[in-house]
Amino acid sequence: MLDQDMKQKIAAGNGFIAALDQSGGSTPKALKGYGVDEGAWSTDEEMFGLIHAMRSRIITSPAFSGEKVLGAILFERTMDGTVDGKPTPAALIERGVVPFIKIDKGLEEEANGVQLMKPNPGLDALLARAKGLGVFGTKERSVVNLANREGIAAVVAQQFDIGRQVLAGGLMPIIEPEVNIKSPERADADAILLEEILKNLDALPDGEQVMLKLSLPARPGLFDPLVDHPKVLRVVALSGGFSRTEACAELAKNRGIIASFSRALLNDLRHQMTDAEFDAALGEAIDEIHGASVAKQPVAA
Repeated sequence: MLDQDMKQKIAAGNGFIAALDQSGGSTPKALKGYGVDEGAWSTDEEMFGLIHAMRSRIITSPAFSGEKVLGAILFERTMDGTVDGKPTPAALIERGVVPFIKIDKGLEEEANGVQLMKPNPGLDALLARAKGLGVFGTKERSVVNLANREGIAAVVAQQFDIGRQVLAGGLMPIIEPEVNIKSPERADADAILLEEILKNLDALPDGEQVMLKLSLPARPGLFDPLVDHPKVLRVVALSGGFSRTEACAELAKNRGIIASFSRALLNDLRHQMTDAEFDAALGEAIDEIHGASVAKQPVAA
């Protein structure tokens, strides 16, 4: 069974979901953005230790609380680690933030204009471990590069198959079929994606819900039918390569969608900052993203 207090917070809370789940190949990039060059570590363990220290600093910052941050998506190693001596999910819950975990194992090579998720044979064990740590939900990402109906249908079908597995494990799935915002066929891909998601939502049993994490659509308001759908707990948006200002401006045009930003949240944070500087920069980012998620006021460039 899902935790009903967490479910209510995600469904109705005024805030956004922080994406703290960079993993594998994206970890060095995330550390470089944080001001830590590749020469700062010599093993994967040291690298993951540095990224965990960054995430711990974010989670323990006074700016990071359940007042504006409804939830946080964690990388598996982060979930298994500790923050201030407590398991990371427990540290989040203590701050009023609902924990999620990224569960996909990366992407297949592109075919039919899309990248499906790689197989994940250990998923049931991971779901059980996450559930035991108090995690509320999961996130799984695939990518749409072109407006290929066959490819997009395959992406969405795979996403919902995994989503049903997550629901059976007692967790809430965030289904993330990301449309590449640089795609020359972005608007058409958005429209096909909407149709395929609606088909799969209609096939879910009554009473079941999923969450959706989508690229901000080329046409604002396109995803209103998903925001209003009874089988969707919440629609969240990724920043997808937009700057924070651009992402917030686009987000503010879309009713009912809240942010789940990663790069756009963390962009201004640096390892070298004093705690006061770090907390101020994080607070500014949180305020801006919260405003676009809740008040729907475009942000001045």
